[in-house]
Amino acid sequence: MACAHDLRPLDILSEVVPTSGVRSGIRMLQVQGARGFQFSASARHALSFPASQIFLYCDLFPEEFSIIITLRVLSVPPKKNEYIFTVVKEESNTVLVGLRYSLNKLHFLFWSRELSNGWQTQVTFQGISLTDNQWHTLVLAVSGQFFSLTVDCSIPIDVVVDTPFPASLSVKGSRFYIGSRRRRKGLFTGLLRQLVLLPGSDATSRMCTNMNFKLAVLSIPPVLQDLPVKPASNEVLKYPYEADMKLTLGSRPPCTKNEKAQFWFNASRKGLYLCDGSAWVAMLEVKERLEYVEEYQNLMTNSETMGIEIFVIPKVGFFAATANRYTPPGSAIYKWTDGKFQSYQNIPTYQAQSWCYFTIGKKAFLAVANHREGTSVNLNDGSHVCNGESGTLRSWRRPWEPFHSQGKPLLPRWIPQGDNHNINSVIYRWNPRTGLFEANQTIPTSGAYDWEFFTVGPYSFLVVANTFNGTSTKIDSHIYIWLGGSFQLFQSILTFGAADWEVFRIGDRIFLAVANSHSYDSGTVVPNNYYAINSSIYELNITAQMFVKFQDLLTYSALDWEFFSVGEDYFLVVANSFDGFTFSVNSIIYRWQGYEGFVAVHRLPTFGCRDWEAFHTTAGSYLMYSSAREPLSKVLKLKTV
Repeated sequence: MACAHDLRPLDILSEVVPTSGVRSGIRMLQVQGARGFQFSASARHALSFPASQIFLYCDLFPEEFSIIITLRVLSVPPKKNEYIFTVVKEESNTVLVGLRYSLNKLHFLFWSRELSNGWQTQVTFQGISLTDNQWHTLVLAVSGQFFSLTVDCSIPIDVVVDTPFPASLSVKGSRFYIGSRRRRKGLFTGLLRQLVLLPGSDATSRMCTNMNFKLAVLSIPPVLQDLPVKPASNEVLKYPYEADMKLTLGSRPPCTKNEKAQFWFNASRKGLYLCDGSAWVAMLEVKERLEYVEEYQNLMTNSETMGIEIFVIPKVGFFAATANRYTPPGSAIYKWTDGKFQSYQNIPTYQAQSWCYFTIGKKAFLAVANHREGTSVNLNDGSHVCNGESGTLRSWRRPWEPFHSQGKPLLPRWIPQGDNHNINSVIYRWNPRTGLFEANQTIPTSGAYDWEFFTVGPYSFLVVANTFNGTSTKIDSHIYIWLGGSFQLFQSILTFGAADWEVFRIGDRIFLAVANSHSYDSGTVVPNNYYAINSSIYELNITAQMFVKFQDLLTYSALDWEFFSVGEDYFLVVANSFDGFTFSVNSIIYRWQGYEGFVAVHRLPTFGCRDWEAFHTTAGSYLMYSSAREPLSKVLKLKTV
């Protein structure tokens, strides 16, 4: 029988490394600005511990989990394997769970008496290039027959096998071995920085939250977090460090493969930067602060634009998709070229409302939500799948707000039915065998206008913006939690024509902002202004296990929120679209000021503003907004000091 596990991250590496980091057989090295451990063959048993040391109340290995590894592999000869870790049965020397790599492969091993007749199952991920002397962070998510590997927050590699990971794998009488499988053969020769087991959750969304994907951290030993200190004159360094630094002064030099691992000091910004082979990465710099916003590019669009999606296709480029109102000519894709968005491709759409870019395995998809074709509702809304070779798009089928829960790709969809706004929306699950989305469950909604997915620790949530029930916009929007293979109601929040939810984090605090578009009720007295109403920000109260109202902000038919940061400052920008008299309304940027909450700092003239998107390039930070009232979108540059 399965038992409940503590769902906190289990730092396996810290179990074998003392707080000081000093232990026979362990050598700490600093390479490329990060520390890691190198192990010797003589320390095999010292680098182990009983499984009961971390599985205090349950001797079963978690049924669903993620393993997070940050490592630097030196080189691996052909046909040789090196073990990152194993869980070994002491009596029989059987490997119950293990992870090893070879030249271009990663192998996950597990043992199941019931499901594979006592034989070990091997799940192999092909084309994994780790032997490049670079740091890499891997997230392996396991759930039943589904195995997903993400390397440096790139597109996940999904594998489905016939033998699922066992629901009741006993680890009683077994030990964890770090960097080996208890034997001398197959010893890990690289550097290991992070090794974490996270029960009950796909950790990918938690790891991929900053730009330094190769060194993303969930939990590492404290000694690896400290920066080196200068020793006293009569003291030698406690640990050896590698040093091979080339420093360039003056204006920004080129950063290519030839300059990789070189430093550049920018005297004007007082910043030190490292070339990663394609871009300069800040190592030390004076933190930027937003001073003002300036107009950067006027982008003439095919027609009024209902939404924008900014996305990156690896090895292809940086793109913006505009959901344009009219057909012909349909909607447009723009590519960032020479510091501006340039026309790239037109796609036939039918009163497109929004785009959404997502990936499943190695495939990249771009989904469009069409509204109508002629006078009838178009239920065959198009999606497009990216061709990795040419970067062009071809027609496919239509998802809405894709996300992963416990490693399984899912998506919600609201299908309008004439004038009936109160209908069931459908959550679809991706079936990797058929290559199709299949209905997983239905959720009652009222004019569902937006879905937002987010995670809190091991838990997955989905919030819907209900807009109109046929008589009133004053209705509940709902937050759902993923439990037992489906979404269950978690909390209801009163909203007023909710058009958008935005989830964001500031430190350890988690917030939800709702954009309320208008207040209308057929059974009440007509207000002076339907559109000048509060939009609200809610904060998750962990103790109460609910979102509580944090702040109200006066908005004017708000249709979108966008959260972004500059340096150490956090901002929200709202899309104000109509004040009851004119579409020429200022959209507002609010800055986070701690105890004061969000305070208005910039007022941006907009016309029928529908959507905001924040994005960053090597040249700076930008905001882009779309207008639902004119065929013009604007790119604004954030000027910093």
